[in-house]
Amino acid sequence: MTESGEVNTEQFEKVRTGRGFFAALDQSGGSTPHALALYGIGRDRYTSADEMFGLVHAMRTRVITNAAFDGSRILAAILFLQTVERTVDGLPAARYLWSVKHVVPFLKVDLGLAAERDDVQLMKPIDSLDDQLALAGRHGIFGTKMRSFIKDANEAGIAAVVDQQFDYADRIRAAGLVPIIEPEVSIASPHKEQAETMLHDAIAKRVAALPADARVMLKLTIPTQVGRYGELAADPRVLRIVALSGGYDRAEACELLARDPALIASFSRALLEGLTEGQTDEEFGAALESSVEEIYRASVDKQA
Repeated sequence: MTESGEVNTEQFEKVRTGRGFFAALDQSGGSTPHALALYGIGRDRYTSADEMFGLVHAMRTRVITNAAFDGSRILAAILFLQTVERTVDGLPAARYLWSVKHVVPFLKVDLGLAAERDDVQLMKPIDSLDDQLALAGRHGIFGTKMRSFIKDANEAGIAAVVDQQFDYADRIRAAGLVPIIEPEVSIASPHKEQAETMLHDAIAKRVAALPADARVMLKLTIPTQVGRYGELAADPRVLRIVALSGGYDRAEACELLARDPALIASFSRALLEGLTEGQTDEEFGAALESSVEEIYRASVDKQA
């Protein structure tokens, strides 16, 4: 979004038609300790939330500023609020992404998951949404992301997840941003394919009710049935469908992703897999380059 509140047309076209994938760099308070542990930083290295977020920002900065992380293969990056409020090489993080790397910035706006009910976890109320949307406007952020979680094929639960997501999406669109709706289906669900059918139908109903000029995005688990979301991807109101890695390691996630022409990646843990604090800059750069190229190929080779 531009400072005048209008959608940036260059960013819009990059998200809509660009060949590449999304980097999800939005681990929040609950997932940050695990992300740091995978990076080689144990809990003994920090004693407060501020110290923890400082360490994870240093990790993200190392990723974002690396030569392998650039807009020729990475279309967009999803950021955590604390990242947006910090700087990278002296620039606000979101502005650095676009002005230096030509990577479109998104902001994670959800505040975590509520307790399980009807085999799903809705989002906790996003009481700070208006403030976050105002901040996004000040930082030139294009869109938002919010995550719910589906554990099994429960029609009532899935309908509640989709309704909550789209209700918040209406407010986000009204603020001039493009929402990424992320109702994740657990890869461990005992009825994963049935849950995905229910999810598809619930999303399709809400998309069909959108105004013709509305634009939303979807972030979904790679479906059991290849092409399950192809019809949604073809709807002009769905700007793009991206896929989460969902607990698969990078190799398996890329193998599954490469089969489905409707999807490109929006990986978090799988993108950072193999990166550690103790690596030399050369080792770190080589590992990130390998990861970026593997995910890029899985996202685009089927798009030609």
